[in-house]
Amino acid sequence: MSDQKKYTNKLQGSRVLIIGGSSGIGFCTAEACLEHGALVTVASSNASKLEAAVAKLQASYPSAKSNIHGLTVDLSKPDTLESELQTLFERTIHAMGGERLDHVVFTAGDALATMPLADMTMEGILKAGQIRFFAPLMAAKFIPQYVRNSRESSYTITTGSISERPMPDWSVIGSFAGGHHSMVRNLALDLKPIRVNGVSPGVVDTDLWRMPKEEKDRLMEQMGKRMATGMPGRPEDVAESFVCCIRDYNMDGAVIRTDGGSLFM
Repeated sequence: MSDQKKYTNKLQGSRVLIIGGSSGIGFCTAEACLEHGALVTVASSNASKLEAAVAKLQASYPSAKSNIHGLTVDLSKPDTLESELQTLFERTIHAMGGERLDHVVFTAGDALATMPLADMTMEGILKAGQIRFFAPLMAAKFIPQYVRNSRESSYTITTGSISERPMPDWSVIGSFAGGHHSMVRNLALDLKPIRVNGVSPGVVDTDLWRMPKEEKDRLMEQMGKRMATGMPGRPEDVAESFVCCIRDYNMDGAVIRTDGGSLFM
């Protein structure tokens, strides 16, 4: 007689779209979903990074090779954002055999755009929020059409600890990050019974920190001293919070903080 599998098989055969899954937290979330038996499509604007990510996933999980798909999407232009997202959902459904999705995860982001107030312009504000704020909000429009209508389905977005702990020159990004908390709660009502949650990482050692390696290493060391854990987060650790949002059918309208304890340091 075999053991029961009440927990580890909750994602078995589920269909997951990860927007921003070619690197960092999104890539590790894709890994975690595959290890739990899901079919995964990762989407990215960078075709070469996407190709490399899919190849790496297929090499790491050869038995699930046919369950791994990659699609390009350009979220950077306001006038084509809606059509790009709709096309992405349609292509994802087709790639996964025509069935509705079970889970959508939005981890896409661009370089962190700090902006002193003196340099703030409307163009700069809108550009800073294009991928991190407006895109996940617009993606929600397509959830009822392309995601299975059940409390076992979910949409998970990404914010950041700047939403709760301000820093100089981060007012623009911090305002959008704070808005994610309201976005989660309101979408949870508008999309019910599909669950909507968020994950709020602190400093995580990913390639979004675009700087020379030595400079980045020094920065990560300094940041680690401000954390109770003694080191910045790793994307494979933070991915566990996304999996939690997906697998906990009772979690709705919540934001998980995963910041190494930096909020109280």
